[in-house]
Amino acid sequence: MYRSPQITYIGHATVLIEMDGVRILTDPFLRDRVYHLRRCKTLIDPSSYRDLDAVLISHVHLDHLDLPSLRLIGRKTRLIVPIGTSKMLKKHGFSKVDEIYVGDKLTVGSLEVRSTYANHGGKRYPFGLKADSMGFMVDGSNSIYFAGDTDLFPEMENLSDDMDIALLPIWGWGPRLSKGHLNPYRAAKALKLLSPRFAIPIHWGTLHPLGMGWMSPRFLNDPPSDFVRFAEKMAPRVKVHVAQPGSIVDVSGDLLNAPN
Repeated sequence: MYRSPQITYIGHATVLIEMDGVRILTDPFLRDRVYHLRRCKTLIDPSSYRDLDAVLISHVHLDHLDLPSLRLIGRKTRLIVPIGTSKMLKKHGFSKVDEIYVGDKLTVGSLEVRSTYANHGGKRYPFGLKADSMGFMVDGSNSIYFAGDTDLFPEMENLSDDMDIALLPIWGWGPRLSKGHLNPYRAAKALKLLSPRFAIPIHWGTLHPLGMGWMSPRFLNDPPSDFVRFAEKMAPRVKVHVAQPGSIVDVSGDLLNAPN
């Protein structure tokens, strides 16, 4: 019997993917703050990070590899991380760590997970740990691409010839973007390369720098509407669903009726 995956956009780059009986969480950020960043008032349902089969870590930046959030999930949860990261994690008591290179494949239950290239810096400040940044293709009854943090790169066009869902970053956490990120316009260009049936913008609407909450509505709320506008022009065949942080995305009708 056909059953579509369920996607929960928890916020920032944290997404719960539930497909074929498997629960995978990406880049968990589950608390109110990290250093100078503060979370908007979005409640996190604890059930969204319980009973996980695996956690995918795209890179080692503090807002993507957050040790306190990983402790909430549990030190015995399986972590899939870039090569060079396991020593730090095991030092903090995490016992199930799979290190992978870009291009490696492994299985999580009935799903296949393949790491992909990401155009993004990989140094963890301020302590200097450095590891490759990556995205992930998650394949089962559907094909889901989690981009992590990245800018455009030509190989996007060849990541998959049958992509159902792209979880695509469209902004960050402040009024400006640094090198190695997608803005709404470049994210729409990425859609043209990726050619998914369905896209969910992520990495927006969640965090703001300390002291900048007063101006956060502009850079928290504008990116998704800008992305939708650019996507309609540049990738009109892709169905875009904007999910507010903390909400579940229903893609069943879109995937069932999407053209092959």
